[in-house]
Amino acid sequence: MKRTVNVVVTAAGTVVGQGIIKCLKLANTNGGDIEYRITATDASPLAAGLYRGDFGVVVPLATDPGFVEAIIGVTKKSGATAIYAGSDEELPPLSSAKEKIERETGAKVMVNPAGVLEACSDKWKTYVFLKENDLPRAESAVPEFKESFYSVNRFPLVVKPRGGHGSVDMHVVRDRDEAELAMGAIVRNGSRPLIQEYLGDEGMEFTTGVTVTSDGEEVMSSIAMRRTLKGGQTYKAFIDDFAEVRVSAENVALKLGARGPLNIQSRLVDGEPKIFEINPRLSASSPMRAVAGVNEPDMLYRNAVLGERPKVTEYQKLVAMRYWNEVYVRQSTFQKTEKEREFVGPDSVVLPYF
Repeated sequence: MKRTVNVVVTAAGTVVGQGIIKCLKLANTNGGDIEYRITATDASPLAAGLYRGDFGVVVPLATDPGFVEAIIGVTKKSGATAIYAGSDEELPPLSSAKEKIERETGAKVMVNPAGVLEACSDKWKTYVFLKENDLPRAESAVPEFKESFYSVNRFPLVVKPRGGHGSVDMHVVRDRDEAELAMGAIVRNGSRPLIQEYLGDEGMEFTTGVTVTSDGEEVMSSIAMRRTLKGGQTYKAFIDDFAEVRVSAENVALKLGARGPLNIQSRLVDGEPKIFEINPRLSASSPMRAVAGVNEPDMLYRNAVLGERPKVTEYQKLVAMRYWNEVYVRQSTFQKTEKEREFVGPDSVVLPYF
């Protein structure tokens, strides 16, 4: 007999938050012993994922001083036993307040330790970590070391912000003048630039999901996909074994001290996966992994909350192709949510017309 558990998924307007909701709903249909009841949160009443859970609550932005207390309130009210973070912006406040949230609510906060977040949120620090631990990496430099970097790395090169995600403000530059222009644009946009080795063939880019037990001692799963991007997101994905890519990602996850989910980006160069970015969270492509047989949010819950140590070593080989879809909500439902900041569902529709 299934037992119902309550969980909170934040940032339900993002592809990551929506991906977590998809995974939990998939777990509900796959014959497991748990039924997830989902409370979705977002800062906007126009977040599609807000209406795809069992409940939806509008909360302050992650940068708002009231964000953590709002999440505590939602968690208490829903009786949730776990909180999943659906955006990069929410990771630092949830990680910083993890002990307080868990103490006051009894719910497990599914975020990595602050040190892991710090190493991954700054691509220069990521590079330094990889280099110090002799792990495969894309060679990188900050502007003050650009001349020595140029002397040993040929153009084209990549210039990107040290923070950020989703290929925002990333430039492929062909000479020093283009590099200077790209770095200037990044600075004007309020970020710090990083110069990075150009890893060549975009058709050999991989995203690898790794889950690590909450004690940091064991990898529960790893699953790699060769992907093509659109707007910085995985658009087409080839899910296969890719053993060398997965083993590399597993080594990075354990060395980094991850506790929970990691998403590692790399490109295969001469048979070696060179890592250029690590996202210390669940991925927007988690639903693809779940369909293949690696349901990361479900595994994380079973480990962190139930004390189980699930292990998945095999999965289906699939091709995933993304497309747009629509969520329909009655105007009266939206207006009520906009006014009262809370939605009790389900009262949204996704039509099976494609």
